[in-house]
Amino acid sequence: MKLGIISDVHGNAASLERALDLMPDVDEVLCAGDLVSSFRFSNEVVARLREIGARVVLGNHDLDVLAPHGERVRASAATDPTLLRWLAEQPERLDTQINGRRVTMFHAVPEPPYGYVYAETPRMQQWSGLGADFVIYGHTHRALLHRVDDTLVINPGSAGQPRDARNGFRSSFAVLDTQSGEVLIQTYDDPVYRPHPGE
Repeated sequence: MKLGIISDVHGNAASLERALDLMPDVDEVLCAGDLVSSFRFSNEVVARLREIGARVVLGNHDLDVLAPHGERVRASAATDPTLLRWLAEQPERLDTQINGRRVTMFHAVPEPPYGYVYAETPRMQQWSGLGADFVIYGHTHRALLHRVDDTLVINPGSAGQPRDARNGFRSSFAVLDTQSGEVLIQTYDDPVYRPHPGE
């Protein structure tokens, strides 16, 4: 079974659509959070992910919109209340089995305190204790594949707000073959965010 994995779209509907167009045939799409930005809801992004039946977890920007201080965004006439309700129904963490493989997905970390986790971050070593074959997360906007004991950790990078100088500030997504365990990280030119000259 092939899973398309995206994260950190941040309301960039054009980049999300580009990722979906470039993605090979997948059985399901997973999104590791931050569909929207803290101060701007995106009907287009939320509607598209709902339309394709993506499994979604909430990121810190999504939670900001749903928190008390996100009232202005929620009350905006531009925010579709049906899509807002759908977003609010999504979990912060997903633990499931897909094709007989255990998958855990969250946005940044599986439990507080919140933070940025990279391959060299000691905290990642604890993730083998989650009991998953695959751990999927986002938040860093940097693609990563890293094995911790028997657990493969996958960060697809950002499909909407590229920040990674290592790939020339390009957006990215991942495709996971759950049977073979092979992962493809695909980078692409973001149709909205362009690197500045010299970057």
